[in-house]
Amino acid sequence: MAATLSFPRPVFAKLSPHPYLLRNLSPADPVANPPARTNGRRPRESRPVHVNASSLSHAHGSALVRSGDTTVICGVRGEILPVSQIPLFRPRENHYGPAAAAAAAAGDGPDGLGLGLGLGRGELKDYDLLVPNIELATGAAPQFLPGVPPTALAQTLSTRVYSLLHGTGMVEGGDLRVWFRPSSAAAAAAGVGGEDVDMGEEGVEEEEEQQVVAYWVLYIDLLFVSFDGNPFDAAWAAVVAALRDTKLPVARWDPDREMVVCSRTETRRLNVRGLPVACSAAVFVEKEHGEAGAGENRHWLLLDPDRLEESLCREVVTMVVDCSEGETRVKSIEKQGGTVLGRELIRGFASVAEERWNEVKKAMK
Repeated sequence: MAATLSFPRPVFAKLSPHPYLLRNLSPADPVANPPARTNGRRPRESRPVHVNASSLSHAHGSALVRSGDTTVICGVRGEILPVSQIPLFRPRENHYGPAAAAAAAAGDGPDGLGLGLGLGRGELKDYDLLVPNIELATGAAPQFLPGVPPTALAQTLSTRVYSLLHGTGMVEGGDLRVWFRPSSAAAAAAGVGGEDVDMGEEGVEEEEEQQVVAYWVLYIDLLFVSFDGNPFDAAWAAVVAALRDTKLPVARWDPDREMVVCSRTETRRLNVRGLPVACSAAVFVEKEHGEAGAGENRHWLLLDPDRLEESLCREVVTMVVDCSEGETRVKSIEKQGGTVLGRELIRGFASVAEERWNEVKKAMK
């Protein structure tokens, strides 16, 4: 009798990854052998998240996030941008003190509607106050080689992080302003000189107007140390954790030297609103791309896919939710490729995103 040729499971998984994953997801006896992925996780089971804040000594805020074998470190550093160096800087009503703000709120502004009094979201984009950058380190995965330009993946991730930073409203332009208040006596005498006011100082008398003299620009750099799929969720978690860890020096305007001076000892924690968490899943279909055949084409939703699963799936959905205020708020929904996921499936995916939010929240405590 001829000997049968067989391969160990790891070898079979590398030679025929699609049939191997399909066999694991559709066992002959689902009761005795529940559906599982190649990595042993259930279809809607994510990898544990570990967050370590304040990982970098020379950054204003930092965090290291690990999800399985995907590890990313994020550092936030603030730099002062004087308004004199902003080519198209236009003072707005809400750039001044409480008196002007109260007038605008009452509808006494130039437009008569009190508009433009928000917390400065327009300033973030107009003056580029949030600058994310992502680097995929050599050796993080086999496809990342030394001495090559930034990959398309790194540029895409940077763009997505940039869009979500502005879309979620976690950081407002008003939190990055550096104020200056002329003293009443000096203003009355010559209109110059005066006292200095740090960013967001409270208790300022209403009759004294503040002026914006500079902004903090936050450079948000991310480095992937290891890469095993689902990079966006890990990168976004690192950004959120690093911003929550950020403490900026107290900045004051020195009228004598006509420059912003930062304290070496006093810091002010950055005000971060909410806790948006990204949750991604890939759609694995029974028939490979281009494979013909009659009958139903079954599919599975694989939460937090690894690098192998991403290579086998052509449809990915990412939902960003924030449950920090007691209710689930969907901040963003992105869907790439494929036609399997419809409105009903995406609506049901919200409950999965809520569970993921709770997991990440516990990791960030």
